[in-house]
Amino acid sequence: MTELKLPSLDYAALAPIMIMLGTALLGVLVEAFVPRRSRHVVQLTVALLAVLAALTMVVFNADDRLITAGQSIAVDGPTLFLQGAILVLAAMALLLIGDRSVERGGAFVAQAAVTAESADDRKQAEGRNGLTEVYPLVTFAIGGMLIFVAANDLLTMFIALEVFSLPLYLLCALARRRRLLSQEAAMKYFLLGAYASAFFLFGVALIYGFTAGVPGRSAGVDFATVNAAVTDSPASPVLLFAGMALLAIGLLFKAAAAPFHVWTPDVYQGAPTPVTGFMAACTKVAAFGALLRVFHVAFEGGGWDFTPVLGAVAVLTMLVGAVLAVTQTDIKRLLAYSSIANAGYLLVGVLAPSKDGLAGTMFYLVAYGFSVLAAFAVVTLVRDADGEATHLSRWAGLGRRSPFYAALFTFILLAFAGIPLTSGFMSKFAVFGPALDGGQAWLVIAGVLTSMVLAFPYLRVVVMMWLSEPGESTPTVTVPGGLTSAALMIGVVATLALGVVPGPLLDLATGAAEFVR
Repeated sequence: MTELKLPSLDYAALAPIMIMLGTALLGVLVEAFVPRRSRHVVQLTVALLAVLAALTMVVFNADDRLITAGQSIAVDGPTLFLQGAILVLAAMALLLIGDRSVERGGAFVAQAAVTAESADDRKQAEGRNGLTEVYPLVTFAIGGMLIFVAANDLLTMFIALEVFSLPLYLLCALARRRRLLSQEAAMKYFLLGAYASAFFLFGVALIYGFTAGVPGRSAGVDFATVNAAVTDSPASPVLLFAGMALLAIGLLFKAAAAPFHVWTPDVYQGAPTPVTGFMAACTKVAAFGALLRVFHVAFEGGGWDFTPVLGAVAVLTMLVGAVLAVTQTDIKRLLAYSSIANAGYLLVGVLAPSKDGLAGTMFYLVAYGFSVLAAFAVVTLVRDADGEATHLSRWAGLGRRSPFYAALFTFILLAFAGIPLTSGFMSKFAVFGPALDGGQAWLVIAGVLTSMVLAFPYLRVVVMMWLSEPGESTPTVTVPGGLTSAALMIGVVATLALGVVPGPLLDLATGAAEFVR
């Protein structure tokens, strides 16, 4: 009789993941047993404390370099750096999600099952407290992201993908206002996300078949087995190429890279703005963390095969994001296409064949996360009686009506444009430099040209805010509460600091830029 041997677990290394998933389960119990009037404060406090505790454990594990949980979780420099980034950015997002002073009752619907555009829907939009189930959903998503960047085999990565994707589908449908737009966005995201997940899983099956027959190894989808199969497998390379392509579809969908970006503008526009910020910052970190691990560890030996294809995807992504951003008339859709273009710049870093390219990509993810959360924090403040005023025509003259917040938004837009002394400039320098050194000059040229195009829609918004006269339709900027103010100030200060003194974070990223295999 064969004895069943359980895998060894390093609980300290797994602690950040366990803290967030345990807190998500605790949040479900809070919903069941804590009185309704107290749930918001309890849920927000518990979620923030959990993020802080998980971040503390990430710092505690800073020197760990190991593979645990039956070879399915890798704890190394990139894992810990990206987990720390996700947790810091998630804390900022939770501040935006928890603020109920900008809009009475918060950004979320009071009752998810209410019929859109009905009398009950209009009644709940006038100020009933939003539902608090969003906090367990957010903490589940954070836990899934922490697993996603640490996964050391493709099946674990797929499970993590579903753990953080399913809560996001629900969160996108919970906007207090414009309920039909919110539900439409969630449905599009869910359907397209389901297809992307299916492609990913089919790719896993093909890669498993490709690993069969490797001398001295049984078939498997852990990254060590896949890496060995890339050079030694007797199976047809068609399985490898098809499997890589299908895996890339699933990952590039989450990264919002063209041509798998079509969900992004509609979802960014329709989702509650704090959730949009959470997706723009944290989901991008998780997606690129997985891309880095898959292509730098599992398929390392096949770089000559995937680099031209991913390079073409990067150029297409930069072009689509930059060109279509010019045509947008809604600020959230503009930021969505900006996110798509930034995914192209990040792919340049992914393809840079050096440690500096990996470090530059990780730096870019953190810097962009701070900036984009600050941008969406400002978007939540520009509103009228019907909610957020996101049409660009409504922002005309905003600089004269609310000069302080218009100045903050101007600074953030200049950072997106890559102006020196902002984190945006240092981010592009951090990924373009290693790519140029690695012989990828064509990607750098495409990046520089599209950055010039992308600067136009940013500067157009700046000109509208400062050089146009305020009209009757120009909304006011709501005075933010403490939570939104904190998130906004953290984002702006980080954007400035990483542009002026990027050295400490770049050094940290460089020191962490080495995978365990």
